[in-house]
Amino acid sequence: MGGRRVSQTANACWRLARRFWRTSCSPEPLEPFSPAAASSTSLVRSVGLGAGAGVIASLVMAGYAMIASATYQHTGFFTPHCHIASTFITPNHRMMSAQSAMGGSTFVFYGGPAVLGAVIHVIIGAMYGALFGALVALTRLRGMMLVAAGAVWGAAVFVISSFIRLPLAAAVFGSGDQITHMAKMVDYPTFLAEHVLVGLALGLLMLALAGRRTSR
Repeated sequence: MGGRRVSQTANACWRLARRFWRTSCSPEPLEPFSPAAASSTSLVRSVGLGAGAGVIASLVMAGYAMIASATYQHTGFFTPHCHIASTFITPNHRMMSAQSAMGGSTFVFYGGPAVLGAVIHVIIGAMYGALFGALVALTRLRGMMLVAAGAVWGAAVFVISSFIRLPLAAAVFGSGDQITHMAKMVDYPTFLAEHVLVGLALGLLMLALAGRRTSR
């Protein structure tokens, strides 16, 4: 009688142990691979890389614009940033910077407007870079095709900025003609060169970042 009771108790413990193992200790089944999820992750990563590359490329563009403004345009080294800042503030600093350059003072610096213009420029660079990153992920551009696409992207941004974004920004924020006609005031060839240069820098940076990621 006692032996039967011990046997029943042992069987009950064994069943409880098996149930506990199945419910708590057994590994969870792996989720099946989802191409859509992988594609979504790749898109997000490429957008992030594009935004970062856009920030750096915008600094390349700013450097070219400032050198052009200080040399053959004779309108002052920091004038481009004051020009951008006049989207939201008075254009007087842009005019004073340009007038000072014509009088021989090329490097007159108005801190607040110059910093504001630089911040706006970098943010816009990040936005266009993120859009380019999305394009790269969707089209799977690689190698020198990526760099060439960057140059084309820069030219496209030149057209969008000159004839759509800048006039729209001037209308929305009441900025005035210096924003509406920024491309013309800078001069179209220089404005186009700035954008093609930023596109090339963006393509090269994306190519370099993609190469580092695949080599890991």
